[in-house]
Amino acid sequence: MVLDHRFHAIDTFRSALSIVVDPIRYVVNLPSDAIDWASGSFVSHSTLEDKNHTLKTQNQLLRAKLQKYASLKAENANLRGLLKSAKRHDDKLERVLVTEILSVDLDPFRRKFVINKGTSHDVYIGQPIIGAQGVMGKVVHVGPLSSTALVITDASHSLPVQINRNGVRAIAVGVPKNNQLELIHQPNNVDIMVDDLLVTSGLGCIFPDGYPVGRVIDIQTNPSLPFAKIIVQPTAQLDRDREALLVWPTFGGNKQSDCKGPQEEETGRR
Repeated sequence: MVLDHRFHAIDTFRSALSIVVDPIRYVVNLPSDAIDWASGSFVSHSTLEDKNHTLKTQNQLLRAKLQKYASLKAENANLRGLLKSAKRHDDKLERVLVTEILSVDLDPFRRKFVINKGTSHDVYIGQPIIGAQGVMGKVVHVGPLSSTALVITDASHSLPVQINRNGVRAIAVGVPKNNQLELIHQPNNVDIMVDDLLVTSGLGCIFPDGYPVGRVIDIQTNPSLPFAKIIVQPTAQLDRDREALLVWPTFGGNKQSDCKGPQEEETGRR
């Protein structure tokens, strides 16, 4: 030991022995190292799965919130449009009330929807309903908390209108198949052109005058027929709007309930 300490006599032997012993030590420690590696790998995989699941959940929540914000933004824009529409005609309206569309009739031959206002909110049969972009319809049935409205494109609905460009008056009836309107009983030489804007005329004691109804998109004339076929696309987003505006109009200083025109009498007979 003294010689080895002073003169390193057996270093060569020790080095040779380590060459033999090290592989044995590695083989002996291999099971323990393998267990430690496997344990660490499984723990890391489980942790990654948990983190991945958490991130996916957070991502879904954020996407849901983003969609809600987009919906709220669209709803806010629509409400602003309704308020602007009411403000433009506030000199002719006694009262306005925002209502929400609860459901839509899926019958392809009928155009109706249900709103969340009824007799408890003074809603009455024949009351006009206006959207942010134009006329949507009128109330045909009233309940305590909800009402049913007939859309202007329903086949049984007719609406007195006039051409905004020149004041020509006409009657627009619904074409439910294409969710459009048609001007009836107009001669072939009538002064109506494509892209003309139609507005309510105020006749019939249902809709106040001046509200947008639609734009002419097609005019077909046939000399063998007495009348032209004039198709109108409604300006209101009838299949998209979630909110609408109930209005209490006045006609010549009288309330709507004091003015009973032919359209309302026809509705009452039905």
